[in-house]
Amino acid sequence: MQHNPTAYRLQKRSLSLYGHRTSIALEAEFWQVLESMARHAQCPLATFIAKLDTDRPPEQSLASLLRLSALRFAQHQHHTPP
Repeated sequence: MQHNPTAYRLQKRSLSLYGHRTSIALEAEFWQVLESMARHAQCPLATFIAKLDTDRPPEQSLASLLRLSALRFAQHQHHTPP
């Protein structure tokens, strides 16, 4: 596994969720997986994130929810035959 130092830098993105602007900071690779998930769901990234956020308990951070969702998606893609 190659380590790319830029992959560990946080990228901050501003999105509109439920009519309010919010900023989310995630590593670049998580953003790439989330974009792939949104394309798979055939919806814009902000809409997709809002759908994920609907069931989030208030004590869980949105960034953690997104990282874990991206991880689960990537694991599922890895184990699904082409």
